[in-house]
Amino acid sequence: MHTFDKQMPDLNGLNIMITGGTGSFGKAFAHAVMKRYHPNKLIIFSRDELKQYEMAQEFNDEDMKTMRFFIGDIRDLDRLEMALRDVDIVIHAAALKHVPAAEYNPFECIRTNVIGAENLATAAIRCGVKKVVALSTDKAASPLNLYGASKLASDKIFISANNLSSGRTLFSAVRYGNVLGSRGSVIPFFQKLIDEGSNHLPITDERMTRFWIMLDHGVNFVLSTIGMMQGREIFVPKIPSMRITDLATAMAPHLEQRIVGIRPGEKLHEIMITEDDARNTVMLEDRFVIKPSISMQDTDPVYEGEEELPDGFYYSSDNNSTWLGVDDFKTLLKDV
Repeated sequence: MHTFDKQMPDLNGLNIMITGGTGSFGKAFAHAVMKRYHPNKLIIFSRDELKQYEMAQEFNDEDMKTMRFFIGDIRDLDRLEMALRDVDIVIHAAALKHVPAAEYNPFECIRTNVIGAENLATAAIRCGVKKVVALSTDKAASPLNLYGASKLASDKIFISANNLSSGRTLFSAVRYGNVLGSRGSVIPFFQKLIDEGSNHLPITDERMTRFWIMLDHGVNFVLSTIGMMQGREIFVPKIPSMRITDLATAMAPHLEQRIVGIRPGEKLHEIMITEDDARNTVMLEDRFVIKPSISMQDTDPVYEGEEELPDGFYYSSDNNSTWLGVDDFKTLLKDV
C-alpha cells in the first residue's frame, strides 16, 4: 500500500489555512503540519466554536503560538477575504458531506459546496494565495446524488479558477474514497452496533465494494499534492478496495450479516476515474492525474514518468488491482 510520503513540500515559515479544519481530516492535517514543520501561522477556519475549542485542547502551548482559530463560513465571501490575508497555502476541506441530508436540504448543500467553492476561489485570487488544494470525493465521479453533483461542480470551479488567476494562484483537487478513522465511514457505525450488543450487522448489498485509505495516508497524499501540483489537475491515489462483507467479517466475525437493501443515492461500487475522464488521465507510480479537459497547451501540467492509460480504462472499486482481505483489514484497524 502506498504511503504517499514522497515529494513533500517545505511549509516552514508559511501561512496555511484549512477550511473545515475541525473535521477528521482537518485535525489530522493540523497535527501533521505542527509535528513536521514550523509554519508561521496555521489557521483553522470553521463555523463551530465548540469544535474549535475542543480541537485547541489537543495542542500544546507552543503549538498555540502558531495556531489561529478563525470562526467563519465559506458562504461569507467578506469573512473569507479577511481570513485569507497573507495566506500562502489553503486546504479546502469544508463541505456538507452527508448524502441523505443533502438530498433533504438541497439548497444548503449547494450554498456550501458550490457557492462556497466559488467564494473561496474568488477570495484566494483576490488575496494572492499561492496554492489551493480542494478535497473532492469519489462521489463526484459520475454522481448519483446531489452531494456528488455538488462536489463535481466544486471541482470544476477550482480547476477553472486557474484560468482566472493567470497562474498567480494555483488550484488543484484531490479525490479519494472512504477514510479509515474518519467519523463519516461505516466503521464507527458498525462499531457502535457491536458495542451495543447487536445480534447482526446490516449490509446494504453483499456485492458492494469500497475504496479505503488510511487517514494519515490521506494527509500525506494532500501534502505531496502541495509539493507537486502545477495547477488544473485532479489527483487520485492508488488505494486498495474491499468488499463490505469482508469488512463486516473483520470487525465482527461472530455476527450475522443481514441484507437490508441499498439506500437511495448509494452506489454498489465507487468510481474515481470514469472511462471518459481516463482519456485525459495519466498514471504515475502512486497516483493518477486527471488533466484538464480544456487544453491550454503551454500551461497544461506535465509530469516526469507519466504514462497514458489504455482505451476503455476506468478506476472503480470493483475493478481494482489491489484488495484488502479480512486479515489485512484487521491489521489496519489496529492503527486506527
